[in-house]
Amino acid sequence: MNGEAPTAHAALRHAAWVRLRAGLSRSIHALLQASNRLRLPGPSVLPVAGAVVGLYSGLAAGIFANLIGLVSGLTFGAAELTHTLRRGQLRSLMEAFASARWHPEYAFVGVPLALGALLLSRVIEPGGPRDEVKRRLRLLSLLALGALSLYYPLVGLAALNSVFGHSHNLPEALPHLPWWLMLLAPTLGGIVVGRLLRDRPETHGHGVPEVVRAVKSGANVVPADRGLLKLVASAITIGSGGSAGREGPIVYGGAAFASSVGRVLGFSRKELSILLACGAGAGISASFNAPIAGAVFAMEIILREFELRVFSPIILASVAGTLVSQGVLGEVPMLRRVPYELVSGSEVLAYAGLGIACGLLAFTFVRFLHGVEHYFHGRGGGRLSPWLAKRPLAVRAGLGGLCAGLLAFLSPTVWGSGHDYINLAALGRLPFLFLVTACVLKLVATAITIGSGGSGGTFFPAAVIGAMAGGAFGTVVHYFFPEGTGPSGAYALVGMGGAVAALNRGPLTGMMMLYELSGNHDIILPLMVTCTIASALCHYLTERKAPKVQSDADLLEGTPVREVMARLTPVPAGTPLRPLTDLLLTSEAGTLPVLDTAGRVYGTVQVEHLREVWRDESVYPLLVASDLARKTPLLSPDSDLAQALRVMDQEDVDALPVSAPPGEPTCGLLTRGAVRRFLFAQHAKAHARGDYPVSPTEASH
Repeated sequence: MNGEAPTAHAALRHAAWVRLRAGLSRSIHALLQASNRLRLPGPSVLPVAGAVVGLYSGLAAGIFANLIGLVSGLTFGAAELTHTLRRGQLRSLMEAFASARWHPEYAFVGVPLALGALLLSRVIEPGGPRDEVKRRLRLLSLLALGALSLYYPLVGLAALNSVFGHSHNLPEALPHLPWWLMLLAPTLGGIVVGRLLRDRPETHGHGVPEVVRAVKSGANVVPADRGLLKLVASAITIGSGGSAGREGPIVYGGAAFASSVGRVLGFSRKELSILLACGAGAGISASFNAPIAGAVFAMEIILREFELRVFSPIILASVAGTLVSQGVLGEVPMLRRVPYELVSGSEVLAYAGLGIACGLLAFTFVRFLHGVEHYFHGRGGGRLSPWLAKRPLAVRAGLGGLCAGLLAFLSPTVWGSGHDYINLAALGRLPFLFLVTACVLKLVATAITIGSGGSGGTFFPAAVIGAMAGGAFGTVVHYFFPEGTGPSGAYALVGMGGAVAALNRGPLTGMMMLYELSGNHDIILPLMVTCTIASALCHYLTERKAPKVQSDADLLEGTPVREVMARLTPVPAGTPLRPLTDLLLTSEAGTLPVLDTAGRVYGTVQVEHLREVWRDESVYPLLVASDLARKTPLLSPDSDLAQALRVMDQEDVDALPVSAPPGEPTCGLLTRGAVRRFLFAQHAKAHARGDYPVSPTEASH
C-alpha cells in the first residue's frame, strides 16, 4: 500500500502537467489565430510610424549639433586641442563620459518591444492583407533597433564634443580667434558648401518652405539623400562662422526621412503628409528642446490644420524627438529661467508697439533676403550683379562667407547661429548700442550668407534678431517709464517670440515656443499680444507687396482638364492579363482607361492592380481587363483641374478617365503627375520672367 501512494501522486502530477501543456498549447494556438486575423490599416500604425520618425529626427538634431561642434573645433584650431590635452583634461573627458545621459532604460524597453514585433511578424501567416502587416511590423521594428544602435555612439560623441568642442562657449572663444581666421573660415566654409551643392540646385532652399510645398502639392516627396546633404552643408556653414540657423536643415532632414519611410510603408497621400509633419515638428522639438512648440509648428505651419487624427502621431513624434535630443544634447533649456512679471496692465500697450516693430522687422528680413538672392542671381542693378551670376556657386557662397566674416568684427552675434547671445539679452547684460547693432547686422549677415548660396535656416537667426530688437525696445521703454514697465530682458524674450511668429506667420508657434522655453506663466499675455500683431502685420505687408501673379489655386480653377490630359486608346474589357500587363508597363503613367462590355469608358486599371495576382500564374488565363479595373467617375473635358483633383481625393486615386465624343477612338486620362508638371511649368515661366511671389510658405524659410 505504501508503494502505491507515490505512484498515485506521480500519476496525478503527470496528468496535471499534461492538462497544463494542453492548455498552454491551446492558448498559443488561439494567439496565433488571433495574430493571423490581425490587420493594421494606415491610421492605426501611423502613430507608431510617427514615433519612429521622431526618434530619427532627434538623432538628426544630435548629429547636426555635433557636426557643427566638429567644424567649429577645426575652425578654432588643432593647436588649442593639443594645449587642452596637455592641461590634463583627459580626466574631464572621463567625467564627461560618466555624466552623459546614457538612458539604458531606452534599450531595456525598446529592444524587447522591437524584437517582439519582429517575432510577431514571423509568426503571422503570409497571404492577403497579412503580408502588408508583416512588412510594416518588420520595417518599423528594424528602424527602432537602428535608432537605438545610433543613439549610444551619438551620446559618446556628444560627451567628447563637450570637452573639446567650442560651439557651446562661443562668446568666450570668439574674441581670441585671430582676425585672419575670422575672415578665412567663413570664406572657406562657403566655398566648400558651394562645391557640395553645385550639382544639387534643389537643396539651396532654406528647409521649411520646401517641406510645406511638398505637403501642399500632394507630392509628399522629400528625397532622403538631399536631407543628409543639407545637414552636412549647413553644419559646415554654421560651424565655419556663416550666419544661418540649424532648424531648417533638421526640419528638411526629418521630413525627408519621413517621406522615405511613409512611401515604403505604402501610406496614402494624407497619411504621408501627416508623417512629413511629424518629421518636421520633431526636428523643431529636438532643436529647441520644446515638444509642445514642435507639435504646434507641425500643425500650424506644415499641415495648417488642427484635426484630431493628426494629434497622436505628431505629439508622439515630438515627444520621441525631444527625448532623444535631451539624451544627446542635454536637458538644459535653451533659455535660462529668468523671473518675469507684467508690471502693469498698461504695459500691454508697450508690447503692442513691440509687435508692430517685430512685424516690420520680419517683413524687412524677408524682402532683404529675397533681394540678396536676386542680386546674386544677376537680377540686380549695376555691373556686379550680372558678373556674380556668371560665377560658380562656390565663388558666390565664398564671397557671402567673406562678408559675414567682415560683419563679425562689428558684432559677434553674426558668427554662426548666434543664439548664445539670447540669454545675455534676456538677462539684460547687453548695452543698447550692442543690441541695435546686433539686430541690424544679424539680419544683413543672414540674408547675405543664405542668399549667396550658403546653407541653413532662418528660424534661429530670426529669434536672435527678435531678442536683440526686443532688448533695445525694452531699454528705451524702461528708460522713459521706469515704474510702469519691466526690464529690457523681458522685452527681449517677448521680441524673440514676436519675430519667430512674424517670419513664419504662425502666432501659435511663436507663443508656445517662448512660453515653453521661458517656463513662466506670466509671459503668455504679452506673447499673445506681440505675436498676434507681429504675425498679422507681416502677413499684410507681404501680401500687399507680393506681385499679382496667379496662385496654384487660381491656375487650377482657371485651367480646363483638356489642356493637361493625355489622349490614350482605351483598353477593351476582354483584354487578357498578359497583353494588359505589357500595355501597363509600357504606358507613361502606369494607368490606362478601360471600356465596359458595351464599349463605354468604365474606369481605369493601374500597375498596382497587378500586385495581388502577378505571382499566381494559374489565374493568368482566367483574368481580363474588366476583372482588374476599378470603376471611377468620368471627368468632362471642360471641368477645371481643381474640381478634378477634388474628385481624385474623394475616390483616393491618382488618375481619372476623361469622356470623349461618341465614335472617338481615343479618350482622355488625367493624372496627378500631369497636374504637378503643369504647375511646375507655370512656376518655371514665372521665374524666367523674374516674378517671385513671396507666398505664405516662403516667408517661413
